[in-house]
Amino acid sequence: MTQVLDPARPLYTGADWDYPLIRKAYDAIEAVAVGEMGLDPYPGQVEIISSEQMLDAYASMGMPVFYRHWSFGKHFARDEMYYRKGMTGLAYEIVINSNPCLCYIMEENTMTLQTLVMAHAAFGHSHFFKNNQLFRSWTDAESILDYLEFAKGYVARCEERYGQREVERVLDAAHALMTHGVHRYPRRQPLNLQEEMDRRRARVRHEEQTFNDLWRTLPQKRDGDGEDTAAEVRDRRQALGLPEENLLYFLEKRAPKLEHWQREILRIVRMVSQYFYPQKQTKVMNEGCATAVHYHIMTRLHETGRLTDGAFMEFLHHHTNVVFQPGFEDPRFSGINPYALGFHILQDLKRMALEPTGEDRRWFPDIAGCGDFLGVWKHAWAEYRDESFILQFLGPKVMRDLRLFALRDDAREPHLTVEAIHDDAGYREVRRALSAQYDLARHEPDIQVVDVDLAGDRRLILEHRTQDGRLLAEKDAHRVLAHLARLWGYPVRLYEVDARSEAVLNEYGDVEPRED
Repeated sequence: MTQVLDPARPLYTGADWDYPLIRKAYDAIEAVAVGEMGLDPYPGQVEIISSEQMLDAYASMGMPVFYRHWSFGKHFARDEMYYRKGMTGLAYEIVINSNPCLCYIMEENTMTLQTLVMAHAAFGHSHFFKNNQLFRSWTDAESILDYLEFAKGYVARCEERYGQREVERVLDAAHALMTHGVHRYPRRQPLNLQEEMDRRRARVRHEEQTFNDLWRTLPQKRDGDGEDTAAEVRDRRQALGLPEENLLYFLEKRAPKLEHWQREILRIVRMVSQYFYPQKQTKVMNEGCATAVHYHIMTRLHETGRLTDGAFMEFLHHHTNVVFQPGFEDPRFSGINPYALGFHILQDLKRMALEPTGEDRRWFPDIAGCGDFLGVWKHAWAEYRDESFILQFLGPKVMRDLRLFALRDDAREPHLTVEAIHDDAGYREVRRALSAQYDLARHEPDIQVVDVDLAGDRRLILEHRTQDGRLLAEKDAHRVLAHLARLWGYPVRLYEVDARSEAVLNEYGDVEPRED
């Protein structure tokens, strides 16, 4: 049922907040978000935390419950030092993709800022989490917190039983491979973390039977010259499900020397990595959605008298800081601000739907003049990720407003070349080039397990399929391969192959497992 706002009285008049005011503001936000905008968020749960608790959440990947690892303490010490010295600020809030949606807001915030972050997180982010296809396919908001509680307890029990050092070694290796621990394509069934916990004991019993039979024999000697035929290699790869891009999954299922508790830790890290996978692909959309939602809600509250002029001016100050985009020549420029890009695209879609120009009708005939900007927003939030969102909805006006242009940076040339400016061909090239920058395949190396001879020397063969001639950083590659070899238990070899020509560009010879 649509809630009716009381236009006569402001929600608050000062900077101080208390819990009844938080409740009152939340209800007013909900009346606009759900009653007027028709958003569909998870039920909200707002928690007030201190700056130290915020720093603690920073250190543990933004999660309220997590297993222990030394790297989290290192991150906490670093962030706390920067914060205490005034070298960096803290986020206004942290929001958890869970049901109910947990929204953590800082006790140091003013009442206006509390109102802003609840609109931003508890309704903007929450609607996006619940309705975007990537999150619907890859995350289980119903049981993620229960699973993290299980993971925390399981790792703690392993430390008690096997020793902190042994558990730490497994976690170090798993964290090094974390970005290579995701399935990039949806399975037929959505991820259900509660069922994963329920099946753990049955899975261990099954693995005891499977792994004992698989690994109890020693490598066999070969007859003849020892070379495998093409048919033998093909059959071997097919039996092992190769190639496999999820390295943690392969190690969990196939590593010959891992104990069952070590496999379970790999699984925990893999599940956490999979949980965060959609967030890496939707940074612009997710923040753009939350920013556009909070801007609309705060504006409506001001229009109906629920926010004073002073509170609205304070809001605009925070909002403009969030969406500020330094120019290319500005010393503060460090790339495209995802808040700014997402918000500008969504505001441009709203303008096109309500007040289109001739240019809009040529570029976006289905949107221009449709009148339903909320419908356009919800469709975009539900069906796209950053790469496709930019390719589909980035328009000429936004490119002009943000002064976007395309550069070609060729290491063999002494100068940069401007390849696209503000004309029809340039707009299309800028949009294509910017969209490509949000393609994860261009930022995360495509490394796959391609072969392993279980009956031979058990050497693990990996392949890095390169794009645009970009090779791995040698020092980092050796360190990660050392972690991989430690988990596998036998030598690991990596080939870097050009994805187009199949030519071998580089080789990392056998990396042997070693003890620290």
